[in-house]
Amino acid sequence: MQSKAATVEQYLRELPEDRRVAIEAIRKVILKNLPKGIREGMGYGMIGYFVPHEMYPAGYHCDPRQPLPFASLASQKNHMAIYMMHMYMGSALERRFRAAWEATGKKLDMGKCCVRFKRLEDVPLNVVGDTIGAISAREYIAMYEAQVGEMKSAKKKSSKKKRTSKKGAGKKAAKKKAAKKPAAKKASKKKAAKKPAAKKAAKKKTAKKGGSKKASRKKAVASA
Repeated sequence: MQSKAATVEQYLRELPEDRRVAIEAIRKVILKNLPKGIREGMGYGMIGYFVPHEMYPAGYHCDPRQPLPFASLASQKNHMAIYMMHMYMGSALERRFRAAWEATGKKLDMGKCCVRFKRLEDVPLNVVGDTIGAISAREYIAMYEAQVGEMKSAKKKSSKKKRTSKKGAGKKAAKKKAAKKPAAKKASKKKAAKKPAAKKAAKKKTAKKGGSKKASRKKAVASA
């Protein structure tokens, strides 16, 4: 559920009281542990935390006009959520996060980088704070670039396979076409061979007609 709020303060004001209390408490923990250089602002209709263009000019690869996202905090239709993109990029960090959360005895409802919850009591704030501050902005950028590099490499390999597959299919089609030509030539030769036979048959037929006419004339003379 994307908000049209222009500022974080406006976003918080528009929330129902119970959700505002929960989001504000988690926001406080995030800001306390936020890596140096990463800023807070509104992004994609949520409270966002990002690497500014001054630190990382390339921006977000999906839309370079946007700064590189690091985390988000949002009130959705049926739940609230914390998004931690750096956890999605580091499997070791994710395992550490899961283990720390589960050790608290609280239920973890998690997607790839999204942690969903309905009450503030469901969230171990110390675990969220430790995870947010687990890496520096520079480390995050390095992780992000490695991830994007892997995606681009996989995409190139996939494109190469498709091109190779198309070439192979083209060669097979060319071979089939080439195989059809001799067959067509044979058929043409057979057809050409049939023509003289047909001419001979026509001559025989004509000769028979001529013979029968002569026989008829002889018969008529004899009768006379």
